[in-house]
Amino acid sequence: MSAVRPETRLGLHVLAGAAMLGVVGDLLLRAMPLGLNAFLCATTLVALAVWLVRRHRVPVSPDTPWLAAAALLVASNFVARDSAALHALDAIGLVIILAVAMLSLRGGTLRGRQAWDYARTALDAAATACIGVFPLIGRDIAWSEVSGGARLGRARGVALGAVVAFPLLIVFGTLFASADVVFRDLVTQAFAVDFGALLSHTVLIAVFATLAAGYFRGALLRRVSSAGEGSGFSVGIVPVATALGLVDALFLVFVVIQLRYLFGGAQLIATATGLTYAEYARRGFFELVTATALTLPLLVTADCVLRNESRERQRTFRHLAVVLLLLLVVVMASALERMRLYVDAFGLSEIRLYSTAVMLYLAGVCAWFAWTTLRGERRRFAFGALVQGFAVLAGLHLVNPDAFIVRTNLARPAAGRPFDGRYAASLGADAVPLLLDALPRLAPPEQCRVAHGLVVRRTALEHDDWRTWNFARTTARRLLHDQGERLRTVACPASRP
Repeated sequence: MSAVRPETRLGLHVLAGAAMLGVVGDLLLRAMPLGLNAFLCATTLVALAVWLVRRHRVPVSPDTPWLAAAALLVASNFVARDSAALHALDAIGLVIILAVAMLSLRGGTLRGRQAWDYARTALDAAATACIGVFPLIGRDIAWSEVSGGARLGRARGVALGAVVAFPLLIVFGTLFASADVVFRDLVTQAFAVDFGALLSHTVLIAVFATLAAGYFRGALLRRVSSAGEGSGFSVGIVPVATALGLVDALFLVFVVIQLRYLFGGAQLIATATGLTYAEYARRGFFELVTATALTLPLLVTADCVLRNESRERQRTFRHLAVVLLLLLVVVMASALERMRLYVDAFGLSEIRLYSTAVMLYLAGVCAWFAWTTLRGERRRFAFGALVQGFAVLAGLHLVNPDAFIVRTNLARPAAGRPFDGRYAASLGADAVPLLLDALPRLAPPEQCRVAHGLVVRRTALEHDDWRTWNFARTTARRLLHDQGERLRTVACPASRP
């Protein structure tokens, strides 16, 4: 192996590690919902990356250990909480960490890069994960360097012998099976293969291995250029200022309406629209979240195309951007006020909670944009926005969304919209302790709905295996087992809800 180039040796190790990850992924991720299996897969991925980097002395940036720790921390959330929506955000968080980790594994630093650098890295990571295995096998690994090795030669000889022997085994096996019933039964039992399951395992292993091999090929066999300002492309201040000026005008009209109606009281809304205060609030929140989410990319893009303009023209852009952000503050305040009224009238739900979290994140990122980019420090913006996103995700885990939803809805006045027991029982295992504690205080119909939902949940939890182990589900299963008799004795109306 002394004649083997370092690139070839690294490529071979990447292929072997990817094959191992494919098998691990197939064994662990077949069990749902995600729990311990997701954490173990992430740990295996990080461990393989650490081994490859140290074994081949790959130069990486100082950010790499922090990203590895962040990946394990996010993956550990699958073991703590049992919210499907929260797990989806955790999965997105892991994907983002893997995307930016490719930049770090190539030796590039995360700080001081613009938003476009992160977006380009994410696109590159996705592309190389999907197709990177093909250049890895076809170009990066010089097979001629290892083809003369004794081990590979023996492996090729064994493979050739197996190919030659296969038709002979079929012929002789068929003859022996026809001649002896016992031998035929033995062969039938030995080769009673579920080809559907075999195909499913093969496909999953191939998919996981291909993605892992492509990712590590892009991360470890390619280098990255230093952070820079990028190309000199610019469309000029006139079209940008015109577009932002028109958007500012539109926002101003909307803000005036908001100041008059939403903050003007229920009587004014009822007279002007025929809607109740809560109905008026309900109709617009998600649209305002979308408008807020679109505003930031607009400003980032405008700043990007004007980065090579003169200071006077950039100052014009910043004035227009400040006006838009100030108007956006009123829009976000309107959205949050609508959500408050919405929850007061109809209660809290997953979509309402997570949408509010997104709105708060957007508010923080907009403030950070104003503090950095509009003050001429655009290099600090992208990394800070990324950190804020993971801070919001950590905050959601601390809040414990499913338990928070149940606690909030239980605390609402009884005179308002009644507690929705069916919806509460459909939430994750984190809500189970609160529901069991509140069960005696609920109205009889809601007691029945909650008890029925918890009995169904207990049945589902009893089918968990070690791969889906989760602290919240384990706690819920124990509590439901202890309270099983109590749940069965809950009196229900004549007709099941």
